[in-house]
Amino acid sequence: MRKQTIQYTSSLDALLAVAKRLSVYENQQKMDSEDFFYQYTQGVLSDDVIFIEWANDYRHYLALRQEIEQRLNYAA
Repeated sequence: MRKQTIQYTSSLDALLAVAKRLSVYENQQKMDSEDFFYQYTQGVLSDDVIFIEWANDYRHYLALRQEIEQRLNYAA
C-alpha cells in the first residue's frame, strides 16, 4: 500500500479529518477510541495493521487537540 501525505491549512482542519477517521474505526470495531487505545497500549489487542493505524491516528488526534488547546489558552 502506498502512503499518502495530506497537508492541511490549519490544525483545526487536521483535527477534523483525524476525528472523522477515528469515527470510522469506532463504528467498524464497536469501540470508542479512548477504550481502544488503552487496551492497545496494555497489549490486550494485536498488532494488526488496522490497530496500528488506529493507534497512530489517535496519537495524532491527541497531539492536535493539545496544540489547539494550548493556542486557545495562550490567546485567552
